[in-house]
Amino acid sequence: MAHDIRTDSPTSPFHLDEDRSWRDTAARYALLPLRAFLGVTFVYAGLDKLTDSAFMHDSGSGSIGDLMRSVRDSSAIPALVDVALKNPVGFGTAIAFGEIAVGLGVLLGLFGRLAALGGALISLSLWLTMSWAATPYYYGNDLAYLMAWTPLILVGAPFLSLDAVLRARRRQRGRGPVGRNFQG
Repeated sequence: MAHDIRTDSPTSPFHLDEDRSWRDTAARYALLPLRAFLGVTFVYAGLDKLTDSAFMHDSGSGSIGDLMRSVRDSSAIPALVDVALKNPVGFGTAIAFGEIAVGLGVLLGLFGRLAALGGALISLSLWLTMSWAATPYYYGNDLAYLMAWTPLILVGAPFLSLDAVLRARRRQRGRGPVGRNFQG
C-alpha cells in the first residue's frame, strides 16, 4: 500500500515557516490595538474634562468637587479624596492634562513605558477613589484599565513608535564611523 505525502498539510516545513512568520508578525504588533484604544480613550477623557463647562468647578451639578464629595466616604482611601478636595479644580485639571499626556505618549510611542505607568497610576487612583464602591467589582471600569496598562508597562512601545526611532538612532550612532556608509 503506497501513501502519498501531502505537501500542503500543516506539517509541511513550508507551512511551518509561513505560520512562524505570521505568528512572529502578529506577536510583534499584538499590543498596537491596546495602545490605540488606551491612547484614544485617555486623550478623549482628558479633553472631555477640560471642555465640560460644568465639570471644572468646585461645586454644582456635574462638578468635580461634587463628584469627589459624593465618593469620599465609599472610597478605599478617603484621605486621597480629601487631598484632592483641597483644590478640586486643580486636581481635575491635573488629571485631565495627565490623561492627555499619557494618551499621546502611548499613541505616539514616546516614552511608552513611562506613559503606561502614568496611565496605570491614574487608573489606580480612580479605582481606589471613584469606582471602589462598584458592586460587583467588575462594574468599575478603572480596575480593567489598570490591568490593561500592565502589558504596556512591561513591553513599552517597541514597534511603530517614536521610542523605536530613537532607539534605532542611538544604535546607529553607537556603531561609529566604521559602521556607517560614508561617501567621500
